[in-house]
Amino acid sequence: MALFDREFIAVPDDRKNQIVFKWPDETIRKMTRAIVNADEMAVFVNTGKVVATMGPGRHQIDADELPGLGILIDFATGGNAYRAELYFVGTREYPRNNFGGRIDDVQDPQTGMIVTLRVFGDYSMKVTDPVALITNLVGTVNVADNDAVTGWMSDQLLKVLRTHMTVQVVRNGWPILGLSAYTPDIEKEVIAAGNEQLASYGVQIVRMGNFDINLSAEDEAQLKSLAKDTAYSRLAGGFNQYAAGEMALGAGAGMAQGGGAVSGAFLGAGLGIGGQAGSPPQPGPPPPPGPGFVGGGSGYAAQAQAQAPATAKCPACQADNPSGAKFCVSCGAAMAPPGLVCAGCTASNPPGSRFCSSCGASLAPAVVHCTQCGTEIASGGKFCPSCGTPVAGPAPADA
Repeated sequence: MALFDREFIAVPDDRKNQIVFKWPDETIRKMTRAIVNADEMAVFVNTGKVVATMGPGRHQIDADELPGLGILIDFATGGNAYRAELYFVGTREYPRNNFGGRIDDVQDPQTGMIVTLRVFGDYSMKVTDPVALITNLVGTVNVADNDAVTGWMSDQLLKVLRTHMTVQVVRNGWPILGLSAYTPDIEKEVIAAGNEQLASYGVQIVRMGNFDINLSAEDEAQLKSLAKDTAYSRLAGGFNQYAAGEMALGAGAGMAQGGGAVSGAFLGAGLGIGGQAGSPPQPGPPPPPGPGFVGGGSGYAAQAQAQAPATAKCPACQADNPSGAKFCVSCGAAMAPPGLVCAGCTASNPPGSRFCSSCGASLAPAVVHCTQCGTEIASGGKFCPSCGTPVAGPAPADA
């Protein structure tokens, strides 16, 4: 029998690229040698349950080395064989697994346009838990290729992109025509979220390959056209000026090619433009605002208008001073005369007031004379400037 002729079990060379390879025979003779490569793990399954595993190396298939095989003895062979399903699971990194599709309809934060995002790329994956892969995803079917594993992983990647990508664009205001600048951030988050979804299947995404988020040809053309029109409008000083220039250029090009049919339209447009030549140009409405595209300089962003710094004149010498200055840079005088405080009710009054706006008392400064030497003391003074005598109190204002 062929059963007793087989001495070695191993993955054939033409199947080494499979993530999961199922050995074709379910009856395995005792003492058969199994060769498990350095990037593989062998798993014995019986009635849907994993009963034994073999790591890399050469193994003798016997219950003494693999105790779990004791329950798998095939008595139909006189106890000389085990009856079980044997799987070889690759544990190395498997690159170039394609994925892609439609993500979602999102609103471009920069233009307000609704566009359809798509993603295309590839990724590398590896098996982290062969037992979980077989029991939770692959099952005990004959896995002829890797689609049973990579197809499911690709679906999970696309689901993560649909949920996380839309949130990132809306939350961070990422411009659609500049998403490639955020590829490292997107890749990092997609891998983390994707592996969280795939953890129970014993597989993980190692890294992304050619990862590209893009638009349909129609949406991309519309966004680029809007960016061009907005940029040219700013250069021309307004959309009306830009539109008039485009019309004149188009009509001129048509006449240069001998287009007689456009001459009347061009003349009519010329009359309209010429009628406005004698009057100063009236600025049209400004183009819509919008930041530039990431990686593309300022794009069509509104350029900051240079404004002359605000100045204020000194009330004493009329010199120009920076706005907010408290003292004149030329003569040192106070830039704003202090307010008048009422001596009776302490209410603040505007400079130049003669009577308090709160109690009606006179705001004329009181004149105080020293009680010792008779020297006049300025309002608010506490000591005589001549003899130093303390001021006892305000004297009535001089008549």
